[in-house]
Amino acid sequence: MKNGRLIKALPSMVLILAVLLTACATPPSPTPEQRASVDESAMLPLLGHIQLLHRMSPSDLSRERAVLAVKQQTPATQVRMAALLSQQRPSMDLVRALSLLESVLKSTEPEAVSLHPLARILANHFQERLKLEQQNEKLVQQLKDSQRRGSELQDKLDALADIERSLPARPTAGDTLPGAAR
Repeated sequence: MKNGRLIKALPSMVLILAVLLTACATPPSPTPEQRASVDESAMLPLLGHIQLLHRMSPSDLSRERAVLAVKQQTPATQVRMAALLSQQRPSMDLVRALSLLESVLKSTEPEAVSLHPLARILANHFQERLKLEQQNEKLVQQLKDSQRRGSELQDKLDALADIERSLPARPTAGDTLPGAAR
């Protein structure tokens, strides 16, 4: 009797558990006050700066990095530096860019709050890039391993072919064996 009630209640318990887990995993949405305090015009200069970074040469990027390093570290400067770091190849720069964006996202300063949407988008993009770079490294290693195994197998085949060529020829059915009666 108790088992029957338990089995009937199981789907509703699973549903409640799923709703609770989903609520825990979903990031809190911005409150109406936070949405109202977001100054979208603060993001426009940063978007222009990001577009400019794409057209810069490596030497220009280095100069820009030096300029940003000496500026006061405001949320806007941190987002600019994160965007700059994302232009360079080493994934360590991407990790540093993510940490800068996370500090902007954690900040409750009005300037930082107005940059949260842009910082969130960039952080998601950088996380995806890191994941893809890791997958790429893993695939490159698998390719190298496969090429090495293929080369080893080819060497074994070549060795077997050499052994086969060095063996004396087999007598055919028409040939007579030496010392045999004719």
